[in-house]
Amino acid sequence: MKKVLSLLVIVVFLAASGVQAKEWKKVRIGVEGAYPPFSYVTPEGELAGFDIDIAKALVKAMEVEVQLVAQDWDGIIPALLAKKYDAIIASMSITEERKKKVAFSNKYYNTPAKFVCKKGAMSTFSRDNLKGKKVGVQRATIHDRYLTDNYGKDVEIKRYGTQDEAYLDLTAGRVDMLLADSIALSDGFLKKPDGKDYQFIGPDLSDPKWFGEGAGIAIRKQDTDLVEKFNAAIKQIRADGTYKKIQDKYFDFNVYGD
Repeated sequence: MKKVLSLLVIVVFLAASGVQAKEWKKVRIGVEGAYPPFSYVTPEGELAGFDIDIAKALVKAMEVEVQLVAQDWDGIIPALLAKKYDAIIASMSITEERKKKVAFSNKYYNTPAKFVCKKGAMSTFSRDNLKGKKVGVQRATIHDRYLTDNYGKDVEIKRYGTQDEAYLDLTAGRVDMLLADSIALSDGFLKKPDGKDYQFIGPDLSDPKWFGEGAGIAIRKQDTDLVEKFNAAIKQIRADGTYKKIQDKYFDFNVYGD
């Protein structure tokens, strides 16, 4: 009888402790699809971009199937927690605030933020010169938080659901400046015909207090095994040249950082 009770206790303990790890044969990845060159939708309706290629390379290294799920940025973490997908690869910066809700892999790139404005509109970047300006930013991002915390009393902040909406309002003159990731601004706007009359202004912005430790893969906190799998895959594609091949497809410099 004691042996039977002992076995029952062990079974109950194993079930309660979640010892049975999930076998990851397929990983569903949430992506934005509206943040070029990191993620966007081609004219043919296909998801493409740096984040998309990295996602595909990582799951290949993990030897699992992948399903990409497009999701608006505003709801991207809630949808992860609701199990709409298993991980987020969408240029999400690793910040202390987000760590309260989700776990993160190691970074897979790290680039600074910058302001952009019309050429000749501002001779020098200063708080005094910013006063009264209308500044556009993508809603619920690290850039939104930085702008609100540091210049919220000096500027009028206009928040957008996507970066493309912000570009449209800048060229239409409805905002004076934008704040976003420097690479997204460069490749997604400044290098295009609509951005030819605009320029970067001010310093590179990378303070970890607001901008975190780089972009990582967000995963539900209970899926610690999946975090480990992604970390191993990041290390693998960095070592075997896959990462550099993808990077060189989109950029002419090191986006991984130090």
